[in-house]
Amino acid sequence: MLPLKDYIHRPSLVLLGLLLKFNFLFPDKLYLQLLYRLKMERWPNLKNPQLFTEKLQWLKLYNRKPEYTTMVDKYAVKEYVAGIIGERYIIPTLGVWDNPEDIDWDKLPDKFVLKTTHGGGGSGVVICKDKDTLNRQDAIEKLSLSMKQDIYARLREWPYKNVRKRIIAEKYMEDKEFHSDLPDYKFFCFNGEPKVVLVASNRFTTHNFDYYDMQFHHLSITSTAGNNSAVELSKPNHFEEMKELARKLSKGLPHARVDLYDTDKNIYFGEITFFDSSGFDNMSSDVVDMEWGSWITLPNK
Repeated sequence: MLPLKDYIHRPSLVLLGLLLKFNFLFPDKLYLQLLYRLKMERWPNLKNPQLFTEKLQWLKLYNRKPEYTTMVDKYAVKEYVAGIIGERYIIPTLGVWDNPEDIDWDKLPDKFVLKTTHGGGGSGVVICKDKDTLNRQDAIEKLSLSMKQDIYARLREWPYKNVRKRIIAEKYMEDKEFHSDLPDYKFFCFNGEPKVVLVASNRFTTHNFDYYDMQFHHLSITSTAGNNSAVELSKPNHFEEMKELARKLSKGLPHARVDLYDTDKNIYFGEITFFDSSGFDNMSSDVVDMEWGSWITLPNK
């Protein structure tokens, strides 16, 4: 929670808190307009959107297809993705349960990852590196809190509205170079073509977010969600293959972020996201916001 002085000097934070608390009172369009105004400090142009952040709000409202629900479901998406690029790219599932209290700990290996199927980011993920030292009660409490989250209600990301809330356990992924901190390669795809990749690394320390173009040249883009690394990363061994996988998985979509992991042995699928930062991060630059917006061709309503 922020200090009281922050709320006094920034009354918009009070309004934002009230809007989020009483989100159920507002229809989708009005809610997104108000949320965008409070977060981005300007009104969105939804009649003729030009910015990336504006177009993501437009897509929330007007680009609603049933298959999107499957694509954001962390469990159901595995079969969907395997049907496009093959089973070899899917992280093995170790178990699935309707409630955190139902987790069968005895059947899980020494290392594993638990996550909620309806999103929630880091708040819905438990990483276990040693089952013997894992505080199971803390894990259950964290997952139980995540189970109560509603991304549709708070951010109006429609694909999450009807996702079945479950807990899944996955194989713990690592490789020889990065060990416990495997970088996450997030490909921003526009009309089926990857344009930019965000490399999320050092998640447990400095939490670095670095953007690269499709030749893996570092870009001067910053995000409110992470920090730029002081050292440029080396081009991953399977970069070209990852680009092709992102291209296949984003085919036919106005915009999607395809997340992949590159280990020393194989590439693995992470997730598909339609609204990076829910469309409330212009990467600290109106120029970037406009350029990325120009890459999205909106479908007809």
